[in-house]
Amino acid sequence: MPTTTIAVLLFPRLTALDAIGPYEALQRLPGTDLVFVGAEVGEVRTENGFLGLRVDATLADVPAPEVVVVPGGIGTRALMDDAATLAWLRSAHETSRFTTSVCTGSLLLGAAGLLDGLTATTHWACRDELAATGALPVPDRVVEHLDRRIITAAGVSSGIDMALRLAELLVDEVAAKAMQLMIEYDPQPPFSCGSLESADQAVIDRVIAYAAERD
Repeated sequence: MPTTTIAVLLFPRLTALDAIGPYEALQRLPGTDLVFVGAEVGEVRTENGFLGLRVDATLADVPAPEVVVVPGGIGTRALMDDAATLAWLRSAHETSRFTTSVCTGSLLLGAAGLLDGLTATTHWACRDELAATGALPVPDRVVEHLDRRIITAAGVSSGIDMALRLAELLVDEVAAKAMQLMIEYDPQPPFSCGSLESADQAVIDRVIAYAAERD
């Protein structure tokens, strides 16, 4: 059986869970080979600089992965005009089984012209930026266009949901459920404010203030 290559894009100032959430949900999926790709081999630091992740292969080394996962983070803004990254996304999408994003990773898909006229999702604070790329932002947690082989996920933790759905599409429902049980993904958060629609203004203001401190 041919191996399905899953390429997770890494870049400076990405959001760690955007990449690591899907990694944890997909790394043991039968018949797959997960590789972290980027502009050059070596370490990149996440958006606050506290955590380093390693790029193991260049974009040129993995020109045609079966699955593309694009995480988000403030570092996506620098890549929205990066010709090499956008060209790789367009080229990889021509032959991929699925091209996916988490959080503001959808901005890169949009900048590459892959979301023109399509509904898509991203972090709630970045919907206007997504719209500027030609996409139609919606507040859904995961948005699929299987006929176009594109799946976008909203902010950060939603990448796990997207990856489990991807596991189902790549193998079957039982495999996806096995991945979910393996990582014991059974969310029971102590508060009900995990979406913009469920949070009050005091919480929203605090998020904005905290984010501004890190920019």
